[in-house]
Amino acid sequence: METIYHAQETRGKADFGWLKSRHSFSFGSYFDPNRLQFGKLRVLNDDIVIGGKGFPPHPHENMEIVSIPLYGSLEHKDSEGNHSVIRSGEVQIMSAGTGIVHSEFNASPSEEVNFLQIWILPEKMGIAPRYEQKKFDPAERNGRFQTVVSPNSEDGAVWINQKVSFSLAKGEKASKIHYIPKNENGGVYFFLISGAAEINGKKFSARDGLGFASSAGFEIVFSEESEILAIDTPL
Repeated sequence: METIYHAQETRGKADFGWLKSRHSFSFGSYFDPNRLQFGKLRVLNDDIVIGGKGFPPHPHENMEIVSIPLYGSLEHKDSEGNHSVIRSGEVQIMSAGTGIVHSEFNASPSEEVNFLQIWILPEKMGIAPRYEQKKFDPAERNGRFQTVVSPNSEDGAVWINQKVSFSLAKGEKASKIHYIPKNENGGVYFFLISGAAEINGKKFSARDGLGFASSAGFEIVFSEESEILAIDTPL
């Protein structure tokens, strides 16, 4: 697999009035045979939901679903009895396993919520459904990567049923940080949440994605204040 570049404007899109969504990978009515997945990363949606609206109860099974609010708040309910509100600074994971029904609504009647919803193909099929949510200190990602999703419970991150890790970092203008991959013979998909940066000589801008099929280290150079997500996956 070669290095892939997904410019933000080339993403799939859906606009239902109450929902505006951009798809880095094939999803729903958007299909691109060259954008089916990257390793175990299957879906990366950038969703904006207006106040008081959301997704009514719907089922999932055998998928690891991660939600990361960028601003606003998201209310979650599911058939396992979980009911919570997730806000910016928090990360939620739902292991659908043998099957779960959930709903997601904007917790505010008037303000938008913008969140990333990311689907990861599971390592083990048919596990019991589970839900976890955790708040992370944003200061811990200034100038370095903070692991927020991990298959290793000792990392202090939310646990995922796959050898995949999510890490977030913030960089100041003209600063640089390094990322060391966690999967031998794996790859890393970087999604630039905001700002502008360069990775191993490749430039990209806000909402762009860059995927590297390499287990070597990466140098990220920020040309302006930025926030970045790294998804580390087997290939």
